[in-house]
Amino acid sequence: MNLTEDLIRSVPKALLHDHLDGGLRPQTIVELAAEIGHPLPAPDAESLGRWFAESADSGSLVRYLETFDHTVAVMQTTAALTRVARECVEDLAADGVVYAEVRYAPEQHLVGGLSLDEVVTAVQQGFEEGMAATGIVVRQILTAMRHQARSREIAELSVTWRNRGVAGFDIAGAEAGYPPTRHLDAFEYLQRNNAHFTIHAGEAFGLPSIWQAIQWCGADRLGHGVRIIDDIEIGDDGSVTLGPLAAYVRDKRIPLEMCPHSNLQTGAAESLAQHPIGLLTKLRFRVTVNTDNRLMSHTSMTREMHALCETFGYGINELEWFTINAMKSAFLPFDERLVIINSVIKPAYAALRGSAVGVPEE
Repeated sequence: MNLTEDLIRSVPKALLHDHLDGGLRPQTIVELAAEIGHPLPAPDAESLGRWFAESADSGSLVRYLETFDHTVAVMQTTAALTRVARECVEDLAADGVVYAEVRYAPEQHLVGGLSLDEVVTAVQQGFEEGMAATGIVVRQILTAMRHQARSREIAELSVTWRNRGVAGFDIAGAEAGYPPTRHLDAFEYLQRNNAHFTIHAGEAFGLPSIWQAIQWCGADRLGHGVRIIDDIEIGDDGSVTLGPLAAYVRDKRIPLEMCPHSNLQTGAAESLAQHPIGLLTKLRFRVTVNTDNRLMSHTSMTREMHALCETFGYGINELEWFTINAMKSAFLPFDERLVIINSVIKPAYAALRGSAVGVPEE
């Protein structure tokens, strides 16, 4: 079967790791910036889109981070947040995504005078409007910045909004120098409240970050997690030996929120062919495929999956496996996950194959 981008776009996909402030439409940025007088590095949507992609590909972390200065700057009012959130859902639906968890840091959207609660309310309004128009399911993940000191406050906010659109909690930001254990009080609070959380770990930093995220903080999932490859040894004869941490992650089915194109930009992998996702998929870790920042990486779920098919020779079975992995790992109630898997995902892939034969669950 020839898995073209159009065909891949047509099949159901599930997305667990997508940043709201990393997925704006260039035209929306231009319009919102004009409303508040925010200067942009390019005058129109087309050239601005190119600037974002080129800056993210520049190899300069300073320039990469500058891209977020512009997106966050235009997301400081209720109307702007609601618009960006609504358009996010519309864009994901157009890409064939049927379930998504979209994360952002509420603490970064207070410049215009909004409270944390008002930020979450505005985003939820946009998600509700988008879901009503498209029929897909989208949930918020509230992120705390690991170099700041508001993680407990954001954790409490995520619990307050549980069952009202917020599915979980996350920490993000520079890993080096800011280990997840700095935020133990937030993670202990979440655990005591039976709340879900993921942690950015094992992207720019190695095994200690992953180990702390799991064994000290109790993460349900790993954001990126590519450096788990450092605990896997490949012998001269091709034999594979898992170290204790890698074996634990695989045995416990801890989901890896992998974002291939983003990892190339940040240097976590030199090329797609060398990306750890190939070996981790072969070894049947709980691999999921994600976009991270659709604007900066000029990507989509369709592009990510198509590139993996082109690089590793994956077919429809692997795409279904990635998709079901994501749904099984979602911070959504079990019965709701089953409905999407059994009523939406499996029938669509079975129809594409022309049979009811499924893929291995694990």
